[in-house]
Amino acid sequence: MYLEVRSGSLTSFTNRETYAACMYLEVRSGSLTSFTNRETYAACMYLEVRSGSLTSFTNRETYAACMYLESRFRSQGPQLIPEGQLEQALMYQRMFEVLNLSDKLSNVIYYNYRVPEGERHDSAIKRNKENLATEIKLWEGYFQKVEVGSYLSGKAFSLADVIVFPVIAYAFRFGLSTERYPRLGAYYDMVKDRPSVKATWPPHWLENPQGGDTLKEF
Repeated sequence: MYLEVRSGSLTSFTNRETYAACMYLEVRSGSLTSFTNRETYAACMYLEVRSGSLTSFTNRETYAACMYLESRFRSQGPQLIPEGQLEQALMYQRMFEVLNLSDKLSNVIYYNYRVPEGERHDSAIKRNKENLATEIKLWEGYFQKVEVGSYLSGKAFSLADVIVFPVIAYAFRFGLSTERYPRLGAYYDMVKDRPSVKATWPPHWLENPQGGDTLKEF
């Protein structure tokens, strides 16, 4: 893996153990991106912030890769890990806590895709929706406790925003109401206008801004 990183030779990565190296090569090669899901967007947004290049990824292991890249290139570009202990602790908390939101979003949005028709149950659908509604209210509450214009770990954009924002953007893409969740909506509008986010916005999101209305009732 180290030789692949250093030599820049053609790679064929098949699992998460080699994933970080694949991302590292993409950073150095500056190749263009092919977005497939919200996890890949997080990594691409990170790379744009850090190096200006775009990349192609496939799954949620990008979270670990983002942390690897931040460790590897911390001296380059903007600072994404706060110096303050409290801000840093909050950053890590939000980074890993968003996995709960991501999973609950998927359980609602992709329920019919994942569960065969004969195995679907109204009780499961109801439970998934209730769990997601509770989780979304939790995140709305986080922003209600801080000043308008704040990022996830304070006043500065951090690695938490790189990882969490794509999940929140995904929720609004599927119909989450900015009127019911104004603070999440304000955060979404603020971050999506950042140059690094604009540069890495998924092309098919530009062509079709609304991915669905699954969350319009939340």
